[in-house]
Amino acid sequence: MSRLVVVSNRIADPRKTAAGGLAVALAEVLNNTGGLWFGWSGKIVEPAEGATAADAPVHVQQAGSVKLATVDLTQADYDAYYLGYSNGVLWPVFHYRLDLADFDAGYIAGYRRVNQLFARKLLALLEPDDIIWVHDYHLIPMAAELRALGCTNRIGFFLHIPLPPPLILAAIPGHDWLVKGLCSYDLVGFQSNADHEHFCRYIQAEAHAQDLGDGRWRVFNRTVQAGAFPIGIDVEEFEGLTNAPEGREMYEKTKAEYSRRKLLVGVDRLDYSKGLPQRMRAFRHLLQNHPETHNSATLIQIASPSREDVSAYSDILHELESLCGSINGNFGELDWMPVRYMHRTMARARLPGLYRASRVALVTPLRDGMNLVAKEFIAAQDAADPGVLVLSRFAGAAEQLKEALLVNPYDTENTANAIHLALQMPLDERRVRHDALMKTIRRYDVHWWCDSFLDKLGKASAEESGTPWLRL
Repeated sequence: MSRLVVVSNRIADPRKTAAGGLAVALAEVLNNTGGLWFGWSGKIVEPAEGATAADAPVHVQQAGSVKLATVDLTQADYDAYYLGYSNGVLWPVFHYRLDLADFDAGYIAGYRRVNQLFARKLLALLEPDDIIWVHDYHLIPMAAELRALGCTNRIGFFLHIPLPPPLILAAIPGHDWLVKGLCSYDLVGFQSNADHEHFCRYIQAEAHAQDLGDGRWRVFNRTVQAGAFPIGIDVEEFEGLTNAPEGREMYEKTKAEYSRRKLLVGVDRLDYSKGLPQRMRAFRHLLQNHPETHNSATLIQIASPSREDVSAYSDILHELESLCGSINGNFGELDWMPVRYMHRTMARARLPGLYRASRVALVTPLRDGMNLVAKEFIAAQDAADPGVLVLSRFAGAAEQLKEALLVNPYDTENTANAIHLALQMPLDERRVRHDALMKTIRRYDVHWWCDSFLDKLGKASAEESGTPWLRL
């Protein structure tokens, strides 16, 4: 069995699966293959006198049968690669927010410099039969840089965030170089069919790619395969968390405290892509137009801190706080606050209890690659008396979770009407919808995601990419 090598911006100890995310998805295959996980250490250091960033050592530690390897970054590299290009250019553009992108020409050089550094450091750790799986927008050029160093291993890439339509993608200076980097992989995976279609349309229009069928394309003198691989959750693991002591305690405490209320819940990172102000306006519209929800509907909104040193995040924080305060001031009573807003992170072990105690989940991003909160909410429900998922049609999850109440978060009135429908939905309908949704998330769980991607990558033919054309 070939060893799996995972490359991502940040790494996690696969033994600590309670942390969620990639650690849950990849723990089994990494352990089974004695795999390697490579990425940034999370530390910012300055090189010793006379040294350069390229001299940075690789820190290696053993986590059971898995090897963890990390590299430190300098402040300059962090500012250009992570803050500047990854999160100042790619993140907003990939979420359709051209107005928030900082197209500073200097950032792309730092972005590439760090990808080159990672490629050089990783190459020394590779074995001939390794299968390499690179994750997310921070590392799009990784395969091209590895190919330029002579790496002939099979390399796959998975984009966890959306890919925008060709015209939006083409707004990025150097967009052609970026997509050439994607085409250096043997397999490129996307969260949704829509994102996959955007990729195919781009390479056809901009690179005159030849469709070979079965998701395979001849482009830039090599063959690349692409497809949609919607990520899932570990349903059994999350059900276990729901019934674990912390989950049960959270559920019982919440049910007792809000025994006279119908709870709605939102759990998001504080990010402009999550549609939090639009959600609050829809909830306010609900209260304005449905007086029967007064002293009844309570929205618990958790907004975890995120990149608060960036002005766009500071702006949305102030807007959200203002909306929550306004709603509570206009509609609240001494014994009822319509919105319970928390600007902090809640422990993952407690979230299932909060989900289970809630009648409605509001998952209404303006744009999201997948959004696993939607799937976690479904998994945490009591099948005998389940809650209702109100889901944005612009979340990748909407392609799979068709029995949710799908909404356009930009449409305040219709979103408010959907929330009202969810609060009033009869038990029989809630059960039917939940049963269908559970079947979907069980079938397409995180293990299906991992296995299907690696199976496809394992069958892909590794071929020399001929990457001189990638040089800036």
